[in-house]
Amino acid sequence: MKNLSAPPGFEEKQVRTALLLAAGTGSRLAPLTDRTAKCRVLVNEISILERLVDTLRLHNFKRLVIVVGHQADSIRDFLGTRAGGMKITYITSPVYKTTNNIYSLWLARQEIEEPFLLIESDLVFNSEMLKGMLQPDRIAVSKLQPWMNGTTVTINRHRKIKAFHKDIRKTDARQYKTVNIYSLSMQTWESVRKRLDHCISNNRVNGYYETIFADMVTEGCLSFTPVLFDADRWYEIDTIADLRAATLMCSHHHRPAARRPIHEGAQPGRIGPSSYHQAVPAHYSNPRWA
Repeated sequence: MKNLSAPPGFEEKQVRTALLLAAGTGSRLAPLTDRTAKCRVLVNEISILERLVDTLRLHNFKRLVIVVGHQADSIRDFLGTRAGGMKITYITSPVYKTTNNIYSLWLARQEIEEPFLLIESDLVFNSEMLKGMLQPDRIAVSKLQPWMNGTTVTINRHRKIKAFHKDIRKTDARQYKTVNIYSLSMQTWESVRKRLDHCISNNRVNGYYETIFADMVTEGCLSFTPVLFDADRWYEIDTIADLRAATLMCSHHHRPAARRPIHEGAQPGRIGPSSYHQAVPAHYSNPRWA
């Protein structure tokens, strides 16, 4: 997969830290999320979280910071303090029920002091597509499909992000769906942290960090390079219907590596199908979708 605008011969230091926002309740996936975190939900018997950790391992990430809240212990118990060759750091949101991702990102402001990959905890995607996101100040985007909704971006003639949009304008060929994966340089992160501090100090805790990105792009103080994700090889899972679609998508395109213990201190076989079946109701763990 190609970066839409990388100049020939231009290279930057690869991002080695990832930040996963995983505090939300995932209420639209109930009852699957009644007893486990959203990222522990299974897609073809492999959880969203395990897929992510394996992808980060394949791309040589060294550190994973996770903001947890709802069913936080299900994530801690699964990963421990090291997983996939990465050191795991946890940040706990005590008010996850009444805040949104802008607050989760703000909580990481003192923990991360290096370029990093920002990713949401409800995404499944082909691991090869992450290659284009390994340099700072990138944004994953996808061509619009009928099932997509939410935040979109337009791209200017210099192949940079021109603007963020809350809606989908299907007549605009320059509009792309955001995949909710970003890489941030330290310069960008320092600027974003100042905006986050301002929002939280004004009790704007229930918003979305995309509004900060949108304002900064409009003001010309943030520049993201778009990286195109194949629309058929990623899915955002918010509802049971999304889970059905993601299951089919993974069946067609994803070929996971051989199963291995994710928790590096685990006993052999600790992380396997039986462990997953204990995490979610049995009749959802290996669905047969009509």
